[in-house]
Amino acid sequence: MITVGIIASLVFIGWLIWRAAKKRQIRAYMVMYGLSCVAGIFTFAFFLSMELPDMVKILASIILGSVLIFAAAWSQRRAKPGQS
Repeated sequence: MITVGIIASLVFIGWLIWRAAKKRQIRAYMVMYGLSCVAGIFTFAFFLSMELPDMVKILASIILGSVLIFAAAWSQRRAKPGQS
């Protein structure tokens, strides 16, 4: 699972470089979405590697993911509508 996270990180960085090379606009929400996906993969891999019952791992992953999604939505809501 860690390998999938590393590959996802490299793909995300490559995608950002590709968009920059093509001189396409990179918006903040694109970067935040990509980072949250990669962070979710690493979080899931971290919890799966722990010596805890499966139900606790799944529950902790869901709660942590919900907190991260709420934090991202809250920070986006605080941003001014004209900015990206």
